[in-house]
Amino acid sequence: MSVSKPKTNAKAAHEAPPSFEQAFAELETIVAQMESGQMPLEASLAAYQRGNTLLQSCQKALSDVEQQVKILNASNRLAPFQSQED
Repeated sequence: MSVSKPKTNAKAAHEAPPSFEQAFAELETIVAQMESGQMPLEASLAAYQRGNTLLQSCQKALSDVEQQVKILNASNRLAPFQSQED
């Protein structure tokens, strides 16, 4: 059984994925590959770095949605949330 290499080129490591779902799916794939114990050291390091980037992206997306829910609960309507980083 061969293990495919995660997407770890320099461009992919610095770009946020287009959606939470895609980031989460890629993160799950990376975790499974790393847990298999069949990745070379260099590939493991690159996968860890990419996974960290994806994790940060997912955490930010969840935080933004949580803020929208707080706004909805306070005003009884959904208002767009502007992230402080935007």
